[in-house]
Amino acid sequence: MTMKFDAIVIGSGQAGTPLVFKLASEGMKVAFIEKEHLGGTCLNDGCTPTKAYVASARRMYDALNGEVLGVFIPNGVKVNLLKVKERKDKLIQKSVDGIAKGVDSEEKISFFKGEAKFTGTKSITVNGDQLESDQIFINVGARPLIPEPFQGLDYLTNQSILELDILPEHLAIIGGSYIGLEFGQMFRRFGSQVTIVEKADRIISREDEDVSAEIQKVMEREGVEFRLGAECIGAQKNEDGSYNVKVDCKNGEPEFTASHVLLAAGRIPNTDLLNLEATGVEVDKKGYIRVNDELETNIPGIYALGDCNGKGAFTHTAYNDFEIVSANLFENGKRKVSDRILTYGLFVDPPLGRAGINLQEAKEKGLNVLVGYKEMKEVSRAKEKGETNGFMRVIVDADSNKILGATVLGVGGDEIISGILNVMYADVPYTVIRDSVQVHPTVSELIPTLLEGLEKQG
Repeated sequence: MTMKFDAIVIGSGQAGTPLVFKLASEGMKVAFIEKEHLGGTCLNDGCTPTKAYVASARRMYDALNGEVLGVFIPNGVKVNLLKVKERKDKLIQKSVDGIAKGVDSEEKISFFKGEAKFTGTKSITVNGDQLESDQIFINVGARPLIPEPFQGLDYLTNQSILELDILPEHLAIIGGSYIGLEFGQMFRRFGSQVTIVEKADRIISREDEDVSAEIQKVMEREGVEFRLGAECIGAQKNEDGSYNVKVDCKNGEPEFTASHVLLAAGRIPNTDLLNLEATGVEVDKKGYIRVNDELETNIPGIYALGDCNGKGAFTHTAYNDFEIVSANLFENGKRKVSDRILTYGLFVDPPLGRAGINLQEAKEKGLNVLVGYKEMKEVSRAKEKGETNGFMRVIVDADSNKILGATVLGVGGDEIISGILNVMYADVPYTVIRDSVQVHPTVSELIPTLLEGLEKQG
């Protein structure tokens, strides 16, 4: 028997979940499909749990580094990973329960727990049930990439590492990008020996070189080890359960032993699980669903939101996808993906906040820009806090005086970037924030000073 719906939403991530409730509130009969956990990656395996762990790691760091501020804490501080995990689980469960309660109480929503597969252009099967709708919204997210040399090994991912209740003795992390760096610092602070292996010559190579260098320097001071330029990455499990991690690095350190291996070498979209061949929906060579500026695929009525469309790999871009679709469907909106400005954070300590383009991109594009740069050690509040690592950089179009991008690496950087981002969205000259009055003493108050000293880039 085929069940017909006004809409089908596949996936309960940060686009799918609010969309389901929006569709139902508009009187539509909606099928809501989720194969694993309500709330998607961000809630269950991403932002919520990792930032809870980051907070615990920061408490550990503070306990061990009080002397510089005149606070002596006797030796003996240690982490109870089981307690950290229990706190994380409670945070997640509260949110999941809230979503489940909302779904159960909405008579317009029919929930299906299982893996969705297309059987035709507008038809889907899940657990033997056949569903049909003229409007289908795909929000299936992504999963960790498992490099071939590690397939078949007992490796950890960003999901399974959060289930550990015993601290790894030596954690090897394959991948020196955002996920790897966050887990690397937090587990080093918990007390694990940590080695990060990266095939590139520097970590987070999409960032400016001085950003990569500063973050690496900070983490090395905390005891994180790096193996960069790794030419042949792999691992072999020993009889005692440890791993020989092969790196064949240029610095002559070809191999080391670790108790656990975390794979953080990238993510791939879950689109290969959907049998999209039955629909005619186009995907690119990496498996991301091709969408237009309104997030509709080449098949009218089928939309792709969140990580699976390749238009952003963040919770905030997924939620913005929902906002775009919702506004255009129900509010006569004309919102477009191309209107949003790239912004994200790296939640190491100190955190990195980014908006727009960086200096590396400005140079590659040959743009005529002015640049403001200040080190955090020039910020009074940073000095008072004893947190002077990092710097700020703002890039301004020399012709229009509009801000093109900013990098804030330092205490509060993940929050400060929002002030700059707001000016960019307002589409006003940089002088608006340069001439503003900011609260003293804050880190943000250096932004106007930073913008007073713009220099031409040759």
